[in-house]
Amino acid sequence: MLYVEILGNLPEMAVDEVRAMLELGGGEIAGRDYLFLKVNADEKAFPFLERLGLAHEYGKLLVEADSVEELLNKAKEIEWPIKGTFKVDTETMANCRHEITDLPRKLGAVIHAKGFKVDLSKPDTLVRVYCGEKLYAGIRLRFFDPKDFERRKAHHRPFFRPISLHPRISRALVNLTKARRELLDPMMGAGGILIEAGLIGLKVYGVDIKPEMVEGAEMNLRHYGIRDYVLKLGDATRLEELFDKKFEAIATDPPYGTSATLAGRRREELYREVLESINAVLEPGGRLSIAFPTSFDGEKEAEKVGFRLVGKYYQKVHKSLERYFYVFEK
Repeated sequence: MLYVEILGNLPEMAVDEVRAMLELGGGEIAGRDYLFLKVNADEKAFPFLERLGLAHEYGKLLVEADSVEELLNKAKEIEWPIKGTFKVDTETMANCRHEITDLPRKLGAVIHAKGFKVDLSKPDTLVRVYCGEKLYAGIRLRFFDPKDFERRKAHHRPFFRPISLHPRISRALVNLTKARRELLDPMMGAGGILIEAGLIGLKVYGVDIKPEMVEGAEMNLRHYGIRDYVLKLGDATRLEELFDKKFEAIATDPPYGTSATLAGRRREELYREVLESINAVLEPGGRLSIAFPTSFDGEKEAEKVGFRLVGKYYQKVHKSLERYFYVFEK
């Protein structure tokens, strides 16, 4: 059994991102306690869990208990897969209903009695205890350092425009498509979604109607070491004219501006035409992740052209922009 701790800003989107990766890696979510997910999976899921964007960490789940006493008793009975030194670290979630003030010391003593050495400053193994409705203890396998994502935010790239998704969200949009080989962004802008897709080993395809965006996106991809890409100058409403192939996965964040910034088109008209164009180049069974402002009924318009809704997640960006992230399947 494994665990995943998800982030709290878009929790339902985070849960579905984990679910999508487990569908690729051969596993399933076995339970949820606030931001803590119990995961029924083995090592085959690791390469897919490594891709996560909206997660804090994942690890091996060893103990689940209804009380501190039960947790300590179970901890005495199991073999702890600890390499080198260890430290016990607790996570008190918003729904924690147990008194765990002294738990790190008590659990540390149990594990120490089994012959393992404590190192509070630089441990080789971090034992994580989560307090929610229940108590959980496990070994952290992977921490998703926020600094890694922060370093790829728009203003750190060689070419940037201030309006850009956070890299964590871009990564989640890619993962929600369940892409295994490749991904197309037909309105790529400066290439934020393509960067995240390329970093997890996908071949990336991008389209933009503005020459400076095509040049800038290429500059950004190369800056992050991504070489397997195809970028084209073109219109997202005419994708069939640009590609003689169909794609397994498409993710994009269309512009939210007025007709003045959307090549003269009305926004709603552009969105409808883009959905039709995407549908024409997406493989049957393929997935589309896309964002639309709440003023546009993305669900209704996508279903008109043959998409089926898989997920829908609300985000308030600021007082003048509220949007939904959608995941559709063809």
